[in-house]
Amino acid sequence: MWSEQKEEFDCIVVGGGPAGSTFARITASSGLSVLLLEKDRDIGVPVRCGEGISDKGLRLFVEPDPRWITSKINRIKMVAPDETVVEFDLVETGYILDRRIFDYDLAQYAAQEGAQIVTKAYVDGLIIEDDKVAGVKGIHLGERFEKKAKIVVGADGVESRVGRWAGLQTHLKLKDMESGIQKTVAGIEVTENMFEFYLSKKWAPGGYLWVFPKGKNKANIGLGISGYYAKDGKAAHKFLDEFIHWKYPQASVLTTVVGGIPVGKTVKQMVADGLMLVGDAAHTCNPLTGGGITPGMRSGLLAAETAIKALQKGGPTRQNLSSYEKEWHKIGGKNHERFYRIKESLYKLNDDDLNKIARTIVTIPEKNRTLMKLFSAAVREKPSLILDVARVFAGI
Repeated sequence: MWSEQKEEFDCIVVGGGPAGSTFARITASSGLSVLLLEKDRDIGVPVRCGEGISDKGLRLFVEPDPRWITSKINRIKMVAPDETVVEFDLVETGYILDRRIFDYDLAQYAAQEGAQIVTKAYVDGLIIEDDKVAGVKGIHLGERFEKKAKIVVGADGVESRVGRWAGLQTHLKLKDMESGIQKTVAGIEVTENMFEFYLSKKWAPGGYLWVFPKGKNKANIGLGISGYYAKDGKAAHKFLDEFIHWKYPQASVLTTVVGGIPVGKTVKQMVADGLMLVGDAAHTCNPLTGGGITPGMRSGLLAAETAIKALQKGGPTRQNLSSYEKEWHKIGGKNHERFYRIKESLYKLNDDDLNKIARTIVTIPEKNRTLMKLFSAAVREKPSLILDVARVFAGI
């Protein structure tokens, strides 16, 4: 049995999503001993996101495999509360992934580099020695286990407990946690090359609703609503059920997933002695869109590079691991902060504001609809937006 074999590793990764697998692959390829523990039965199951990613974002880390891609996207449709429709072409191609295959392959790449992967391994605590994280403990197939590591990586998602066990502040304000639900449905008519977004308090108060095609007659339909609305009003699933009944009454629901979507700032402290947080565990999701695959993989890459250097020289102290935080904020953190503040400004828009903006945009010939012109139209209808955005980029 695996738990009776190797007792200590250079790195133990808790969680087998894109961030955790990216960390495991890179550290294992450098010659470090790596153990990745996933609590679910299979890597990539259940799927917990809309599965959208840009071609550019994906190629930062891996070469796209056609097996992962269910739809290529080059167009966007946005629907205002009064059903005014705005469509325009994307500058770069996007993809809807099959996360079951994608996540599985990322973990397989890590295994090919030498990482050991164990599923159905539920981590329920940390080993602490001399006030430092020194390993994990948990249960696998009914048997207890303890494994030591020089570095433990929390890649266990937004509901991460690993960071909390180590004393890091990982909780989110209610307004920065969206209640999310997504259903994969079949038997519907969709445009295969187009993202669809519905912006309305009727369908997704404090957030948005999406329709992401997955080939012919199939799509991921989901939404994220502000934690305030989820607490005080209807549950997210009721909003989604009403939309599907209205828009796609003949749809057959194949799968349903629910969960929290972190749309706040990155955690203030991403590392401790012997510990690093990556992906949703570190709240690296884009706070404006809720997209987490690219920033999660970026955090896994940066954390891995830091871990390799720390173990080569000086050891995994908080001070040595803190360069990961610095690199994150230098490469993606500033944009993350800006997206958060833009999100705060956009969420101030009411349905009347959105309707006026959409009506202004449709007067622009489609071939001339660039993001800058869309923003200009929004500013004409809501002049206070320019002040909010100016403050964002000025760092006020």
